[in-house]
Formats: sequence, C-alpha cells, structure tokens
Amino acid sequence: MFIRAREIKVDPDKPLEGVRLAALQARKTLLVPTPRLRSGLFNKIVPPLGATKEILRICATSQGIKEYSVPVGLEGKAQVDLVVVGSVAVSEKGWRIGKGEGYADMEYAMMVSMGAVQEDAPVVTIVHDCQVVDIAEELLGDHDLTVDYILTPTRIIKTDCKRPKPRGIIWHKVTSEMLAKIPILRSLHYKEKQAGKDVTLQDAHSDLANTNKPAALNQRAMAENIRPQAAMGSAEIGKHCVEGDSLSPRLEGSGRITTVYVGNISPSLRVSELKCALREFHVTPLRLNWQGAQHRAFLDYKDKPAAESAVSSLKGLILGGYPLRVELAKNQRSQSQVEINSQKWV
Repeated sequence: MFIRAREIKVDPDKPLEGVRLAALQARKTLLVPTPRLRSGLFNKIVPPLGATKEILRICATSQGIKEYSVPVGLEGKAQVDLVVVGSVAVSEKGWRIGKGEGYADMEYAMMVSMGAVQEDAPVVTIVHDCQVVDIAEELLGDHDLTVDYILTPTRIIKTDCKRPKPRGIIWHKVTSEMLAKIPILRSLHYKEKQAGKDVTLQDAHSDLANTNKPAALNQRAMAENIRPQAAMGSAEIGKHCVEGDSLSPRLEGSGRITTVYVGNISPSLRVSELKCALREFHVTPLRLNWQGAQHRAFLDYKDKPAAESAVSSLKGLILGGYPLRVELAKNQRSQSQVEINSQKWV
C-alpha cells in the first residue's frame, strides 16, 4: 500500500517522524496537518531540489515542516490515498484512542468534506506493542476514526474493522468555541451552509430549544422584510457597494473608528457574498467600502476590540477559492473622516 500510494497524510507527532522521512525518500507527496489546525488543514512538504538524506531528515521534523512547506487550503485538490495517524492506544479491532482533543478525527472528517480522501483509503497507525490493548466499544462515538492496520515493532495487524469511518463533519458535535478556534472549520461551515446542508452547532441546539413562539414570529417578519432586498439584481448590488455600502443604519458613538483591511479577494467574488460571510460570522461592520477591482475591501468598526474580533473571526476564511488576507488597516481614521468619506462615496 505504501508503494502504491502517491499522496500520504501523516500526523505531525514526533513518533511518526520516521514515516514522514520514508515518504519523502520515496518521493511521495507528503501532507502534514497544521498543529491544532490553527492555520489551515495541511502543509505540503516541499524539500529543496537535490535534497540529501540529511536535509530530508530535517524536512521530516517539526522544524522542517515549518521551513519547507506550503499551505494547502480547501481548494487545494488534495487526493490522499494513505492516512497515517498517531495513537495513545489502539485495539486489534481497529478502535483507536488519541490524546483526547479530537484533532485526528476532525482532520479526517474535514478531508472527507473536502473530497480529499476516498472511502477505501487505508488508515494506518504506528505504535509500540504495549499500546495495543482492549478498548470498550462504548468509549467510541460516531465521529471517532478507526484504523485498518496497526504497525508495531514486532507485528503488522490487519484489523478488518467493520465500524464505519466518519463521512464528513458531524456539525451537531461541533461547538461555537471550536469554530472560533479553527479558521478552516469556519470556512467549511460557511461553505456547507451555502450548499444547503444542516450545519447547526452543538450549542445552537439548546438555543433553538429555548426559542419561543413570538421570537419565531419576529424572525419570520424579518425574513419577509429582507426578501425584497435579497431579490435585487447582482449588478445593482455591486454598483451600490463599489461606491460604499453602509451595513448598519449609521455610525454610532464618538471617537476613533477602527478599519479592517480585507485583501486577496477573488476576482469572481461578489460583494453580496462577502456581506453574507460577515453576517454569518457575526462581524457585520458599521460600513463596508468595497473595492473589487483592486481585490480588496475595508470594513469600519466602532472601536478597536470590535475590529480585532472581526480579524480573529475572518482569518483563514476562504471565499471563491482564495484565502482572505485580513488585518487591521495601517492607516486609521477618526469618525469625522469616515463621515466625510461616506458623503463622498454616496
């Protein structure tokens, strides 16, 4: 299976360093998940031309992953045909326990959602003999990843595991806190919501249960009010927003408005799609200045904490196949300057 595999995903665990080196020496495409998924899903390891075994050995380390890799995003067209994961304990039935944070399970579910791994791609774990133990099935959930093969220093165990692997992200087991911490998870959540899938989060279920009838009626009334606006032609929306789009009724409060710069915007992205994403992530600005021709936009927030929250929420978001570049704008303006510019834009 290793010989046949072209693209291998190997966890960044120290015990799997030898596997990463073997993949590089065999000239496989090596994908390593980013630690805690902070900056995407994968890093593709790209050794320098003519790399010696010693250089490849460095590439296989955590430091080498930082120095000799390029990120692979949602639109990266990865096609993994062998998955190697670390484990704390594993049973001969293929049931696996990790460190308890769920990142390996989440990574696999994300790969499935991205179409980056096929159902028949084998999952292998490499452990010491003492880590092969009996595991009670009740400890496993439907989101837990199982393994097909276990390699130890003395054995190769084929598990013949019949328990199905995750077939995508189980959103009702994802919390808002997890969504806030993992940028690529936010991007997938947004993408699947746009595709019409049920992406209700774990903590949203309890919120929905507490929703009373009057609130539901209010939401229906709001939807009726919004519908005509949503039906506007894209050309009309685009024309309005190129000049300047006030997403909130007015600039409230006094003092210094804080502006967020959004760059690397896809040429095919419409302003309505960006606005939808801003609402989805609950970071609607006081004002949006859309500059699509320059592939950028500026978002005005009432203060610095609100702007920093927006930067944190939008970082790593991929729209139209492009990862957005989001940061506080270098040149900040006072509210009076914003109001003057608003008059010019409108």
